[in-house]
Amino acid sequence: MNMQNPAALLQMMNLWNRFQNNHPKFPKFISAVMKNAIKEDSIIEIKVTTADGECYDSNLKINADDMEMIRQLREMSFDR
Repeated sequence: MNMQNPAALLQMMNLWNRFQNNHPKFPKFISAVMKNAIKEDSIIEIKVTTADGECYDSNLKINADDMEMIRQLREMSFDR
């Protein structure tokens, strides 16, 4: 998505608002994790199970280089 395109940005904001309405606990969870849980050496695990029961999972350990991106994401303040 082109973040410089106002129409695309507005569309993304509308989609995000709909997502928040459909899944109200998830944005609160992400906000709490971003504020409190992600530090150097934290491990993030992600698991997706398809409707057919197939599982995809992965994890990553946050390192010092990752913390700048985390800091910038925190500044974007997704929980407005």
